Formats: sequence, structure tokens, C-alpha cells
Amino acid sequence: MRARGRLLLAVGILLGLSGCVALLVRGGKRLYRATTAPAVASQGPVAIPTTVRKQLEQAVQSGAPGLTAIVMRQGRLLFRLDLGKIAPDAELPVASASKWMTAALVMSVVDDGRLALDAPVSRYLPDFTGAASRITLRQLLAQTSGTGSLRDGLDIRQDPQMTLAESAAEVARRPLQDPPGTVFRYGGPGFQVAGAAVEAVTGERWATLFDERIARPLGMHHTCWEHLPAHGVSPQQTRNPLLQGGVVTTADDYMRFLTMLAQHGRYGGRQVLSVQAVDAMEKVQTLGKPMAYRPPGARDRAAQYALGNWCERWTEAGDCTLVSSPGAFGTFPWIDRTSGVYGVFFVNSRLLRVAAYFYKARDAILSQPE
Repeated sequence: MRARGRLLLAVGILLGLSGCVALLVRGGKRLYRATTAPAVASQGPVAIPTTVRKQLEQAVQSGAPGLTAIVMRQGRLLFRLDLGKIAPDAELPVASASKWMTAALVMSVVDDGRLALDAPVSRYLPDFTGAASRITLRQLLAQTSGTGSLRDGLDIRQDPQMTLAESAAEVARRPLQDPPGTVFRYGGPGFQVAGAAVEAVTGERWATLFDERIARPLGMHHTCWEHLPAHGVSPQQTRNPLLQGGVVTTADDYMRFLTMLAQHGRYGGRQVLSVQAVDAMEKVQTLGKPMAYRPPGARDRAAQYALGNWCERWTEAGDCTLVSSPGAFGTFPWIDRTSGVYGVFFVNSRLLRVAAYFYKARDAILSQPE
């Protein structure tokens, strides 16, 4: 049992570190396009600070084949750097950077009034009984629901072609690891449960709803949901997308999503999410709660968790002023509310290999005068 547990932990935590075989087989075109590009290409009205360029170059030298860095303020490009072997329109899996998008779609249904953050999930999913019936959507998105952590790998092991309702039913049959709302454990299957609630009240499949409510309004034409591992199942056939880590997207698409959040839910003259929804997503949820499991790379940082994203800095009222959602594959999106600057470091590499360079690059960006 101990050996099996170690194996699951390795699969879960390091899911994309050597790449997913199914993605490589099916995504040959993606990977070709991702690695056929000029060595360096930059654009934008702001010169890239020397320290920033140096840190990103070191990230590539550390083993990342190539990366795209895009930094914006108030919807306007400050600079973009395509460094190493990466195509400008490379489509890459972003692992846990998916969590932010999951929370956004859930909040769009909360905006409709068909879901409530603090209602018991049993209102929407009657399979949850006993102590689990008290779990709320807020707790699911804050990873304090008691349903476990990445160590368990329950959602990762599931069949991509089962439904989200079936996925959630499997979660409901397992005993809780903690009373709901009391302990933070990163990477559990709670996002699948939140997704099942979305499907239950809307009657639509997750991917369809995401396309209608998020992707199309933002012009995200190269974003899809998969299960990881995909087991050879295409996104179109996937009914059980891995909601904590199954997005495949481009740097430009992710920046469209970040721009919407940075503009308090507004994009292209349309209110995609309410201001209240974005504010709720950026409210710290874990203060005073034991952080029983943090992912590698987050253990030495003082960050707390909000809804689908890390809260790295916050006010006394609990409002996040610096938020991020880095993934195991290396992609690192962030928004700094103090300066209004936001960006993404888009890459397919081990997060632990590049994270230190990304934090230093971001610090250098945020230290620049306006």
C-alpha cells in the first residue's frame, strides 16, 4: 500500500513533468508548432528590463525549451517576449493554471443565481450525505472541503469518458479526510464536484458552457479541456475534464482571460463576470486554517488560498492584492492589483525548475516605475 501511495503521489504531483504520453501522441502538431520559432522575438512599447530578460533567459537555460512572457496593464500590452524554441501560438497544457478558469465558470453560474457559494452542495448533488452534505461551493473552490488532496489522485485516475456527475458520485462515496471548511489540502477532487454542480443546474456540459460563457466572449479560440492523463480520448469525447488541471491553451488566450479578471470581469465592452464575482474569487479563504498539504514549490511561501487561485498578498480585510495560479507544467499567470500590472509566463517545463526565475522576473517587473 505504501508503494502504491508513493506511485499515485508521483503521478499526481509530477503529472506533466516528463509530459503526458497521450498528449504527445495526439499533440504532435502542437508540439511541432511550439518548438519551431525564432530564438528571441520581443514586442511592445516598453523595453524589457534587463533583470527580467536575464531571469527568463535563465529559465530557458535551466531546461525549459522555450517560453512566452506577456505583461500588460489596463488592457494594454507593456511587452511580450518569445524566448527559445516556442511558437507564438503554441498550444500547451497549463496544469493547475486551469483552476482559475474553473472558478470563473462556476462564478458565472453563481452570477445567474442558480448556484450559491455558501449553500450545501447536497442541494445540487444529492449523493452527498452526512457530513459531506454540508460541503459548500466556496469550500470546494478554496480546497477546504475535506475531500482530500493531490496525494490521493482520485480525479486523476478517473475515466475521461465518465460524466462529471459520475465523477462527483465517486467522491461522495469516499470518507471525508477533514470536517468541511476546516483544513486546506491542495489538489483534491473538489473541483470535479463543483463542475458536477454546474452541469446539474444548467443542464449543459462543462466544455460547452465554458465556450459559451468564457471562451467565445473573450475570443479564446485555442482553448480546450482535457483529462490528464487523456488515455487517447479527444477533448470532444471528454465528458470528465480534469477541472483542476486539464486546460490546453495559448499564451494569447490566457492573457485574454487575465485581462477580463484584471478589468473586474469586463472585456470588449461586455461584463463577462460581475465585479462581485471577481471580488469573491480574490478573497482569502484559508487564514487561520491548517495548510495540511501544499504542492511542491509553494511550501516555502507564505501564500494563502482564495477561490481557484493563490492569494500571495492581502489586506487586513482579506482582499487579495497579488494573486496567481502556477501549474506543474510551469505556466505562471498572475495579477497585481496594487499596480494594475498582470502577466503570464507561458512554458512547458517543470515548475520547480523555473519557478524561482519567474518569481524574480515578476518582482523585477513590479518594481519598475509606472
